[in-house]
Amino acid sequence: MSTGSFQIGRHVIAPRVILAPMAGVTDKPFRVLCKRLGAGLCVSEMTTSDPRFWNTAKSRHRMDHDGEPDPISVQIAGTVPEVMAEAARHNVDHGAQIIDINMGCPAKKVCNAWAGSALMRDETLVARILAAVVAAVEVPVTLKIRTGWAADQKNALAIARIAQDCGIAALAVHGRTRDQQYTGVAEYDTIAEVKAALSIPVFANGDIDSPHKAAQVLRHTGCDAVLVGRAAQGRPWIFREIAHYLATGERLAPPSLAEVRDILLDHLRALHAFYGETSGVRIARKHLGWYAKDRPEHTDEQRAGFRAVVNRAESAEAQLSLTRDYFDALVAGVPPRLPVAA
Repeated sequence: MSTGSFQIGRHVIAPRVILAPMAGVTDKPFRVLCKRLGAGLCVSEMTTSDPRFWNTAKSRHRMDHDGEPDPISVQIAGTVPEVMAEAARHNVDHGAQIIDINMGCPAKKVCNAWAGSALMRDETLVARILAAVVAAVEVPVTLKIRTGWAADQKNALAIARIAQDCGIAALAVHGRTRDQQYTGVAEYDTIAEVKAALSIPVFANGDIDSPHKAAQVLRHTGCDAVLVGRAAQGRPWIFREIAHYLATGERLAPPSLAEVRDILLDHLRALHAFYGETSGVRIARKHLGWYAKDRPEHTDEQRAGFRAVVNRAESAEAQLSLTRDYFDALVAGVPPRLPVAA
């Protein structure tokens, strides 16, 4: 087996495992971390195409790519071809080297505005949006879709052919319909059908939560890469685990508790620096919950206690100190002692 590589425009991507865009999760600190831990490509969280919101604090953070490893892939969402084209140009001006178009998001507030996966119901509009964005920028444009709107409306293949005809450089397909949201299980037959019909790179997405599953999905679909989303939350080292398995057929040893502690502390510091102390501490809480969630060294009571105490920490110093002390105790093999209040 080989990790291999593939190209998006002039960018050579290796290994064949990509961090999927997730709103509120794949910010710059998380992308930089996942890239360091083995992701071949990291896609930004969705940015709005509406220029009225480009100068908000949220948008400014989402468009901040200073110091981020190449290639920088930025996802945009919207419904108006001309507006999407302008958003693509704006993001390229702010450092984007790949523009990704979101037609996969199942969220109601996105779909009710006819953006995200709702666009798959209007193939003519899809073609207009894709052609407008491809013509607007000189960087590669990629697209993310679902298998369709509903079980009886699976049109991923039709959308995929439109995308290739419009000059899309690569296509990611999530193996669920929009009405499934994130429930049920992903199916990969539709993705395999899309891959077989196209000449551009195709990526498989959905329920890829282990090295074995990644290899299985790549074999089944013939895809060029897999996207990992929710499985990377609290487990960003999954990228190097998948890359190692694809290269060798062998499982990489999981990170030691000491390494998990150090990765987590670095992640917290990066969040505090990027967002400022108040927002950074608040945003870090969900990541702390994910890191603690499935660790076999923790009892349910310890996990609950850790979350309760860390969620009350208001300062960066308290958050780092509590986290360090908790993991130091686990490393030492003693029950963590958590204060009643932070």
